[in-house]
Amino acid sequence: MSSSVLHNKFARLGAENYYSETACKAFEEDIENINALKKEKNAIILAHNYQRPEIFEVADFIGDSLELARKAEQVKDVSAIIFCGVHFMAETAKILNPKRKVILPNLEAGCSLAEAADAVDVMKKAEELRKIYPNLAVVSYVNTTAEVKAVSDVCVTSGNAVKIVNSIPYDVILFLPDRNLAAYVSQNTSKKIIPWEGECYVHEEIQPDEIRKLKEKCPNAEVLVHPECRTDVLSLADHILSTAGMIKRAKESPSKEFIIVTECGLSDRLLLEIPEKQFYKSCQLCKYMKMITLEDTRKSLEQMAPEIILPDSIIRKAEVAIKRMLEYS
Repeated sequence: MSSSVLHNKFARLGAENYYSETACKAFEEDIENINALKKEKNAIILAHNYQRPEIFEVADFIGDSLELARKAEQVKDVSAIIFCGVHFMAETAKILNPKRKVILPNLEAGCSLAEAADAVDVMKKAEELRKIYPNLAVVSYVNTTAEVKAVSDVCVTSGNAVKIVNSIPYDVILFLPDRNLAAYVSQNTSKKIIPWEGECYVHEEIQPDEIRKLKEKCPNAEVLVHPECRTDVLSLADHILSTAGMIKRAKESPSKEFIIVTECGLSDRLLLEIPEKQFYKSCQLCKYMKMITLEDTRKSLEQMAPEIILPDSIIRKAEVAIKRMLEYS
């Protein structure tokens, strides 16, 4: 894709300072090099919905955590997966592809929510709770480290958490690490939910007043809210959805206007993919997601590094929880 086409395409995002003609010329060169390197190295690129828009131009598949986990499980006939997302997502891809190289272009792309739960602390808490609640399951949001997944009974995503909690044969759930998602699940199940006290700083910072102001300006807009948001924000939603659910709703709804309440990258994707509709942002940027750049991605393909390395014992145990999630989904 030429730099002029890129410049015209990205103009819809309203970020001329970032997507200038000069910047798009540099993007064009990186995109050409990345596409050539993918063929040379027999690699594919998986990208999360929150990535920079220019990353979407080189991605072989774009999705949310559940979609990316499914895609990672289905990968065949490639030597390497370049994961444009954050660290726990690349770990999940490695768990499902233990014999393939999985590369994260920038190892600093972590997740504050994943860091909120430590495997040793989770085991201690579960042991204490099982003295009171023998029929307790440790249910981990996919936004956790591989070590935490390894001590979990099942993993969930924002799109399937309610379904899985209601499906598993346990009456009491230690739900971690996101207290906001735990609260949302609690409202949609009769089971006892014991939340871990973690949060996604991006969704926690979204304020209800921001949404009310947008609703006043755009009274006909549907409000789509991610379940990692606080309860007072969820109360303003027309629909509470994962990012994949938001994309599906935006494409299928007769509405022409939407207020998107999640990380800003999803609004960018919607603006680019559904130009006939209007998308208004009530969002925050994730500094970790935005750490991945085209330059990093190109260099990671050139060097086939930095690679995600996990102990075999962690892979085996974590795979059980992830595969249970995929089976229940």
